[in-house]
Amino acid sequence: MSAADIPTAKRPFFRRQKSCPFSGPKAPKIDWKDTRTLSRYISEGGKIVPSRITAVSQKKQRELARAIKRARFMALMPYVNTESEAPRAPRAPRNKD
Repeated sequence: MSAADIPTAKRPFFRRQKSCPFSGPKAPKIDWKDTRTLSRYISEGGKIVPSRITAVSQKKQRELARAIKRARFMALMPYVNTESEAPRAPRAPRNKD
């Protein structure tokens, strides 16, 4: 039997087991006043990052979204982050001819 006759077995893909950062005895509590923790779960554009990326459980993702929305309403966090964009060039004035 030669090496060409042996079928090559593909290694199965193992997805890394993610654990929720808000579950457990020493986990931080989700609080709408804690903007430093909440800002970790907001994208550069100001959107709430989905749980499949952040590994937050379904229940804690709902609490997190509620806390972020409450912090936005209370003006502790911005709705849209415009600071990360490059400054725009000024527009040329339009001629009214």
